[in-house]
Amino acid sequence: MDDQRLILDFLAYLELERGLSRNTLQAYRSDLLQLHGFLEQRQVSLAAAKHGDLAAFLDGIAPLVAASTLQRKLACMRSFYRHLRREELLDHDPTAELRGPRRSGILPKVLSRDEVLRLLAAPKGTEPLALRDRALLELMYACGLRISEVAGLRLTDIDAQARMLRARGKGQKERLVPVGRQALGALAAYEARGRPALVGMLAESHLFVNSRGHGLTRQGLYKIIQGHAQSAGLYGKMAPHTLRHTFATHLLAGGCDLRSLQELLGHADLSTTQIYTHLSAERLKETYFRAHPRALRASTAEDRRPASPRRRRGGTDRARAS
Repeated sequence: MDDQRLILDFLAYLELERGLSRNTLQAYRSDLLQLHGFLEQRQVSLAAAKHGDLAAFLDGIAPLVAASTLQRKLACMRSFYRHLRREELLDHDPTAELRGPRRSGILPKVLSRDEVLRLLAAPKGTEPLALRDRALLELMYACGLRISEVAGLRLTDIDAQARMLRARGKGQKERLVPVGRQALGALAAYEARGRPALVGMLAESHLFVNSRGHGLTRQGLYKIIQGHAQSAGLYGKMAPHTLRHTFATHLLAGGCDLRSLQELLGHADLSTTQIYTHLSAERLKETYFRAHPRALRASTAEDRRPASPRRRRGGTDRARAS
């Protein structure tokens, strides 16, 4: 089987059996085509590649891409060659000894409680788009949803009576997430007075729609969030996952256990959730140094001045008296 057929067969497996998203499929296709081009110059096919060939490929692109991109390419290669072994097209795994870059120690950004309140208050008025944006922001903070999960929400995914929401995560895996009172109130206002005006006579099943009544895209959602972040004075502090990271960090700070948080976020691996323990520790440290009067304050002249003889004598006299 030639390289192109191997790639197509692997992508079909990822789509049909593992249910990976279109974005992941496109990224993996690009990664494998890049690897194919590199190996072609070495006159080696994908199935005949050895550990040294793959290591040379990673070494060559390492200075040109971010560490996270290199990690993704390595994950793609590992998944691809494991698939070839499952299909009995290989009797060994050339990626077994490959090592990727160390993960960055940079923690994701989160908002403080005051910053969240400013963001949630950014959509002003009672116009349909303002009602939509308020419901959107409230829901993302209340449930810790990914932008892709919000974009995929249908009207039937919200159970206001049970105060639950059905989210479809990576690989179309479904999970149930509780929805808080504030978010439910904002959703009710949007569904009563905002969405009908936007949808009109269209038969649209998506919960969040654009000004023409069609379902919002991920790009459209992100632009909305960024616009309100700028209005709230949070320019530069918002990334696609910022509200999700903030949701998780605030829950941990409020006493939520790690296993429950894993379920709420839809993480397959607990180690992915554990990053939020580091975030909570960092925020705890920031709060301590900001709040404690002697944590980081430079010593004053009064602090450095030696005690006067009278003060020392007084201390000695008091000690004797006691």
